[in-house]
Parts: sequence; structure tokens; C-alpha cells
Amino acid sequence: MTLTEKLLARASGKTFVQPGDNVWVNVDVLMTHDVCGPGTIGVFKREFGKTAKVWDKNRVVIIPDHYIFTSDSMSNRNVDILREFVREQELPYFYDVIDDINGSWKFDSTKGLLKQQYGKNFGGVCHTALAYRGHLRPGEILLGTDSHTCMAGAFNQFATGIGNTDAGFVLGTGKLLLKVPETMRFYLEGEIPKGVMAKDVILHIIGMIGFEGATYRAMQYEGPGVSSLDMDDRMTITNMAIEAGGKNGIFPCDDQTLAYVNDRTSSNGTKSTFTPVDLDQDQKFCYDAKVDLSKLEPTIAQHPDPGNRALAKELGHIKLDRAYIGSCTGGKTSDFLAFAEIIRGKTVKIDTIGVPATPDVVRELKALTIDGKTMWDVLESSGVQMTENASCAACLGGPQDTFGRLNTPMNCISATNRNFPGRMGNKESKVFLASPYTVAASALTGRITDPREYIPN
Repeated sequence: MTLTEKLLARASGKTFVQPGDNVWVNVDVLMTHDVCGPGTIGVFKREFGKTAKVWDKNRVVIIPDHYIFTSDSMSNRNVDILREFVREQELPYFYDVIDDINGSWKFDSTKGLLKQQYGKNFGGVCHTALAYRGHLRPGEILLGTDSHTCMAGAFNQFATGIGNTDAGFVLGTGKLLLKVPETMRFYLEGEIPKGVMAKDVILHIIGMIGFEGATYRAMQYEGPGVSSLDMDDRMTITNMAIEAGGKNGIFPCDDQTLAYVNDRTSSNGTKSTFTPVDLDQDQKFCYDAKVDLSKLEPTIAQHPDPGNRALAKELGHIKLDRAYIGSCTGGKTSDFLAFAEIIRGKTVKIDTIGVPATPDVVRELKALTIDGKTMWDVLESSGVQMTENASCAACLGGPQDTFGRLNTPMNCISATNRNFPGRMGNKESKVFLASPYTVAASALTGRITDPREYIPN
């Protein structure tokens, strides 16, 4: 069996499953956030009763992150609905914007968008926060009310996005009926060359198969090239399985996985026991391709979809209005460090926005120094508008006052994960997806730029 098949077999109490089987799966963790959480709660209460309790309060994780730092009253109210439910259910894993469980959230627009407006327990972007806060463990089943839940497959999990109705059912039962997907294997060889990042890997792969090429399929990554990818790299790659229509993305468990998970569960006091699934010699795939990482180049997903692939060096004629780095895909500390490697000591030419994925990233960027300057100062001194308010921000558009939102037609190069028309705001805008390296180089020139021209020796 493939990794996905083994996980679904175990979770359904079976010794063997195959693609097309429908199995009742026991869920290890359910995650929801402020966009879909209120709807999920509504379904749960409608179907199980207003006084019903969730199936296991220690397996529910709630993280407000999408429409947070906005004065939009309905968005603010969504966070309050989550807090009320958490209080009723006595849920321990709620990464609230404020510290008062009896309080009410309201963004103070008079304080501006750049300075911190959250409490000590705030988590930031749900997918990155799940990893940082120790909720991702090999061998488990994670379901979340967000399409990029597949990011957790980096940790040897079956992780996928579900709708509010399914999530409401899981809240009440801890189970869900799932169809076992076929598996596509991507056998990775070699190592990523200078100037290329994990984002280029997944953009290359989506370009190979198309943005519908993995529809309801598992995207499994294995081979000797995996060892050269750290956990942040793997999260970037599995995050965008959904951009190819994938049901999930998944990596094997190795020493890097174990070190990361053991550190995060220990630091956060979360469940620390788990049992990974290993690769079988006898696996059946519906698609099998080799990818030589050493041959890859800086890659762009052009408007209007993630499968519209081109090389950065071919697109120097495209002028840009904005550069954006952030989101679960591009807002990790390693993403900002790569970005800073390019722009340090230089000044950006276009409007450039930086949104850390989590408060941990904010703290790390303010603690790490080079030549006596913090990385945060390096970014700001180069002209990057950095906000301390970690969130999804403009990745999903949001209300008009969302930081970095494309409120007018413009060309934007972004380290985020989706570029369908209107994704980041204005429907007439064009979003070009790229690695943090490529976004940084392009911010310096005002046009799409191959970052290898700017990589320091």
C-alpha cells in the first residue's frame, strides 16, 4: 500500500484498502478557523443539539487567522462566536486573538495595521500554527475546514480539507466517511541548486500535471532528494497539493520529521506519542514521475492559475506594482530569511508587503541579527512594509482594509499559494506566484526577475 492507503487503512481498522474504497475513518485532530468555524458550529448544534458536547475536546484545535485584523464587524463577530463555543465546550486548544475568554474581539483601526494587536496565545495562520504548536504528528489523520490543510502531509499524516457539514459531523462523532484516493508518486532525486527553493519545486510539479492534474489523488513524495528538504520545504510542497486538485500531499517520516515533532510537542505540552507509516516496496501508483531537483530553475505560476508555469528568466518583460511575502506557504521564518538574503543592503523599487505567518516568526525575525541589525530591521530598512499582526492577510483578499489587499487592478508577485482571479482582492489584478527569492529580486527591479542574479556568493 502507499503511505495514504496505509494511513486510511489503520484509521478505519482495516488491514488493507485500495483506491475507490469508502471507509469510515477515526479522526485524530479536527481544525477549524474564523471563516468556517461559525458555520461548522452551526451544523454541529443543529444536528446534535444545542447542548451537545464535541466527541473529544482534546482533539479539536481552533485558530482564528483569516479575517482578523480588520474593522469589519462581521469578521470580528466570527471570532467571538468561536470564543463562545470554546467556553461552552471547555476546549483547551484555542489560539485566540485576545487573552480574555469572556471578552469580545474588536480590531482597533486607529492603532494602524503594523503594530501588534493580539494577546500572548494567538497562533497566527492555522496551518503553520498547527506545526509550531505541536499538533502535527506522523501517522495521524488531520481534517480541517480549509483547503490548505494538506500542508500537514509534510509530517507523514493524511491531512485534507473538508466542508462545514463534514466538520460538524466530525465534531459530534470523531469519524468521517472518506474515499481512498489513487496515489501519484513524485520520486525526487538530486538537491535544489543555488537560487531555487521548495516553492519552485511545487510550481514545477503543478506545471507538469496541470492545476487539475491531481484531482482527488494523493501526491506522494519520496526518493533520495527528500533528505535535502527540511520541514519548512516539505510544508511548502504539500501545502500546494490542492493547487493541483489533490486530495492530500504526503512525505515519509525521517529523522528530520522526528526531530521537529519531538521539539514542538515537548515545547507545547501536546500529545507526544505517535506511530509513523513507512514506505512499502510494493506500491501501486496511477502516475509515477521522477523529478531531478538539481535541474530546476526559479519558476513562476502566471495568471490566472497555479498551473500556468513559466521560468522567471523568461518573464523579465512583465512589470510589477507590488511584491508580497507571507501566508502559510511563504510566511515562515526561513522564507523571510531567504527574502532578506536578496534585499539586504538594497532598496525595493515597488510597494512591498511582509506578513509573518505566526507570532513566532515575528519574534524570531526580531531576535536574529546580522552585522548588528535584526532581520526585522534589515527588511524594514530595505523598504519592506512589515506587520507584526501575523495572519492570512491579503492571501485570501478579505475586507477592504485588509493589510496588503489588492484594492485596485495591479500586477503582484507573491510568495502565497493561489492566484485565481480575485484571490488577493481586485478581480482585475494579476497575481504571479513565486519563491521568496524570486519575489525579493523582483521587488528590487519592479519586474519579474530571476533571483540568481542577486544571490550573494
